[in-house]
Formats: sequence, structure tokens, C-alpha cells
Amino acid sequence: MANPVCEVLLTNAPLKAPENDGDSGAGAAVDFWGVVRGIENGRKIEGIEYEAHREMAEHQLKRIAEQAVAKFPLKLIIIYHRIGFIGVGQSSLFVRVTSQHRAEAFRASQWVVDELKKKVPIWKRPRLKMEDDMRPGSAHSATVAILTTTK
Repeated sequence: MANPVCEVLLTNAPLKAPENDGDSGAGAAVDFWGVVRGIENGRKIEGIEYEAHREMAEHQLKRIAEQAVAKFPLKLIIIYHRIGFIGVGQSSLFVRVTSQHRAEAFRASQWVVDELKKKVPIWKRPRLKMEDDMRPGSAHSATVAILTTTK
């Protein structure tokens, strides 16, 4: 594959998809958006705080993009990951791959996301959503008891 384009970005800014360049050799373009959902581990959340070892995360993102180009016949790969606080419904990840055929593009997109989750040092910490009756100072604020047991 002659000169595929690889672009990676780790940013605090909201993610935007770049303009599609309309490569005439690409028969497939797959965009994947990773979106913060409202439930994490069975609990309602306001969003997720993403932290990264920036230098290593950028290095790993570049390696994954390069490996994807070597593994799949891609014309383009873009990986953007957002860090900082990201509210429910907002995007934390954007991946675009283009290829001559759709099967390769779908496989490459899934492979990239799986590799990213395994190898890139980005950590997430959910911010739990406090229900109205659980907020401090509310008329119905709950008392939390810690139960201990002995053997």
C-alpha cells in the first residue's frame, strides 16, 4: 500500500471528525465513536475523568496506527482520544479507517479499538451521579453506614 496516512491525537478538546478527503481508491470508510454512557459498573455517572501518561500514550497510539497499516490494507487511519473530564453522551474516542473494501475496514477498526484498550496508558475514573435525595444538605439525605463483620 503506497503511502497510507496515519494521524493520531491525544487532546483535552472535544473531538471532531476531520473532513473526508474522498480518496477515490477507498471503497470503505468506517468511523467509530466511543461515547461515555450514563452507567458504569451498574451505577449512574455524570461522566468519566480520563488521565494518560501523555508521552507513552502518544507513542502507543502511533505504534497501533503503524501496526494497523502493516496488518490491514488501509489507505488512512486516524485515532483521536480525549483526556480530561468527559460528560455522559460526549465522545472520548474517534477512529477512522479507510480501505479498498468494507470487510478490511471493519476488521481494522475493531482491531484498533481492542489494541488501544489493551496497550495505551489511558485510565478512566467515573464520576458518580448523586441522586437529588443523596446530595448533602437535602431534606432526605441518606446516612451511609459501613458494616464490618468478624470471622
